[in-house]
Amino acid sequence: SPMNRAEAWDILCEHTKTEPLRKHALAVEAAMKAYARKRGGDEEKWGIVGLLHDFDFEMYPSQADHPLKGAAILRERGAPEDIVHAVLCHAPYTGAQPTGDMDLAIYAVDELTGFVIAVALVRPSKSIDEVDVAAVKKKMKDKGFARAVNRDDITVGAERLGVDLDEHIAFVIEALKPVAKDLGIAGTNA
Repeated sequence: SPMNRAEAWDILCEHTKTEPLRKHALAVEAAMKAYARKRGGDEEKWGIVGLLHDFDFEMYPSQADHPLKGAAILRERGAPEDIVHAVLCHAPYTGAQPTGDMDLAIYAVDELTGFVIAVALVRPSKSIDEVDVAAVKKKMKDKGFARAVNRDDITVGAERLGVDLDEHIAFVIEALKPVAKDLGIAGTNA
């Protein structure tokens, strides 16, 4: 049987013990599900790709290993090949070639979700409701802010997905709002 969300969550939790990385998985899952709805994709499957794209990162953080070691584990666990392929596509250095929207979307939302959350966390209220496209773009220009986030991945990701950057940012902000509480960005009054 194809992998379901509960199985994917178990794999994530087995290999990923840190809260920030689990939160990142939930954020990317939410953005992937939103894009699946928009693009007519399988919502659960796209969400699973989001949940699992970094599941091996805590154990294998180097480019030589991540996400290749993870892909091998997923195949052992019976993950469908399209899920494994999409996981490989979130890291362009693997050489995996995107074949469809699911593969393009995981690359497009991965870094952006983290960046949007970082912007929310520096707001006085720590709320995503205070984050808009202008705030995100302003912070993208600030080289010292969220230094680990690769800005090129955000712009190139939107380009490859065929969406306007501003629309892409707005879309991801909206996609994270329903899970804001889980991500710690529902605001200090929530």
